[in-house]
Amino acid sequence: MSWETLAIIAPVSATLAFVGLLESLLTANLIDDLTDTASDKDRETRGQGLANILSPLFGGMAGCAMIGQSMINVSSGARGRLSTLWAGVFLLFLILVLQDWVARMPMPALVAVMIMVSINTFDWKSLATLRSTPLQSSIVMIATTGTVVLTHDLSKGVVLGVLLSAVFFMRKVGKTLAVAEVATPEAGVLRYRVGGQLFFASAGLFAASFEHHGRPTRVEIDLSDAHVWDLTGVAALDKVVFRYRRQGAEVTVSGLNSASRALVQQVGRHGKTHLPEGAELH
Repeated sequence: MSWETLAIIAPVSATLAFVGLLESLLTANLIDDLTDTASDKDRETRGQGLANILSPLFGGMAGCAMIGQSMINVSSGARGRLSTLWAGVFLLFLILVLQDWVARMPMPALVAVMIMVSINTFDWKSLATLRSTPLQSSIVMIATTGTVVLTHDLSKGVVLGVLLSAVFFMRKVGKTLAVAEVATPEAGVLRYRVGGQLFFASAGLFAASFEHHGRPTRVEIDLSDAHVWDLTGVAALDKVVFRYRRQGAEVTVSGLNSASRALVQQVGRHGKTHLPEGAELH
């Protein structure tokens, strides 16, 4: 196989695998809701991946769970593994034995069946609750649905929905960070208690929440209710510590949990060295 052919096949195969996996997971979630059961998504993913790797070696095609067929099975009362086995065997019988009869079925009839499946699958109540649901959730749902309809590509719609959900989630979590100054009778001593998640989305808020004016002799930063997630969060902590040190204050950072402490000790600078006079950590 030439590199040109591989360059064409690889993206197509990756897209098919991605779409197939998404449809299988969406189908599993839908069936779980309808039957009040919990399926093993990891097992489904491993089994489908292994089957799709082996089937082409024997001239077969890759496959995945089908929302339409699964809905028909469940709506007909199916609850066990025998229903899926029987559906597969009957489909194989149609292809191998009754293929001439199946080829005579008019396409509009099959389209009508799929339209009815789509109508029954779609959650129409979600349209009525658009006004009452959070704006961010509504944006994700509308953007995902619109992208799938316009591009005819499920993977693009789902990727956009996942990205929007990640952005909205990071903004929401970033705003939960709180830095509170604790009153102390000691002159020249500042105490701060930090709560929330310290990462790249909340690092700016963290650094801006400290008062750097005046000449405190000692600053205590309690991170018992916080968690440091990434390098940007560590850099923000370094920035605050070094700013107070340039004012001549002794800075103590306490309350770090084990994961945060390991990250700060690995990449943090305030516990290892003092910056030169006039320098600033960015």
